[in-house]
Amino acid sequence: MSQHRVASFEFGRIIATIAIIALHSQIFMQTPLFNGQPLLGMGLNQVSRFAVPLFFIMAGYFIQPRLTTERSPYLWRYARPLLIMWVSWSVIYLVLPFNFHIVSTEGYLAERHFYWQKLLATPLNTLFEGGLVHLWYIPGLLSGLTVITLLLRFKLARFIIPVATALFVFGLMAGSYAQLTDLSSPIFTRNGPFFSTFMIMLGFEVRRRNTQLSLKYSIIMVIVGFSLFIGEANYLSLQETGSFFHDFLFGTPLWALGIFFILLAKPNLGDHKFIHGLSKDILGVYLCHLIVVIYFLNIVRILDINPIISSIFAVPAVFFISIMIVRGLRKTPMARFLVR
Repeated sequence: MSQHRVASFEFGRIIATIAIIALHSQIFMQTPLFNGQPLLGMGLNQVSRFAVPLFFIMAGYFIQPRLTTERSPYLWRYARPLLIMWVSWSVIYLVLPFNFHIVSTEGYLAERHFYWQKLLATPLNTLFEGGLVHLWYIPGLLSGLTVITLLLRFKLARFIIPVATALFVFGLMAGSYAQLTDLSSPIFTRNGPFFSTFMIMLGFEVRRRNTQLSLKYSIIMVIVGFSLFIGEANYLSLQETGSFFHDFLFGTPLWALGIFFILLAKPNLGDHKFIHGLSKDILGVYLCHLIVVIYFLNIVRILDINPIISSIFAVPAVFFISIMIVRGLRKTPMARFLVR
């Protein structure tokens, strides 16, 4: 997450966070149905997939100058507060129950034991993820930055692009395309350095080379990248045991980078004190939002709320409550462990 105040990037981070909340809230995934498929929900799900790649690109862009000159010492200063928050939130998510029904019928320990066993079944993957699935962002970010820092440290900067590309291609071949390649990875390839290194590298190289695109060509890049992404998703869904839902595909870098170039070309986009005020809460919102989503969905099930109504209110409710949690946490002694 950026520490610098560029209005368009702050605005972009807010939109990306809202997209992540929409994705995790599974809006319109039950209804309406078209030919038995939640096409609206599926479309919104896929449209939201630009968000984390955009965060990675922004991180690479803003960290490039100091990472290039200071290398390992700066990486540690950057990583330390993020690791503290990752551990703190992981502990919270290991303790908080997720399923109200199981807690009420079988008890708290039964509900937690099932979840702990699930994490222990894949310990290496859990190490690169944390106490709840969305926390993979922090180990992913730091893994990618570590790869780039090591290459800089050993004066191998010329290998940043090929190494990042190799990791990205392997991540796809052993991830979304594994059904075609039969390749495998010891961890789920969305986690760790496979995709994050490539996305961080894009932002890193854009800053290093001072690259810019006009608004017109940035929009074209977004359209081409998203079209490729959707085309890949459709192709993979037609394969045996194929899925339509993917975090990263070959179209992802074009799509996310195009959005980044739009924000770069329009630096005053969203230049309003309201946006600046919200922007400082974004990392905290990202870290806490999923438990709010989980509890929101529990309440929806208990009250048997119409799925269309719940889909309409999910994103604003989760976003608002998450902001209130973050701002409340800032007033507690635990603030430095949980928010920035």
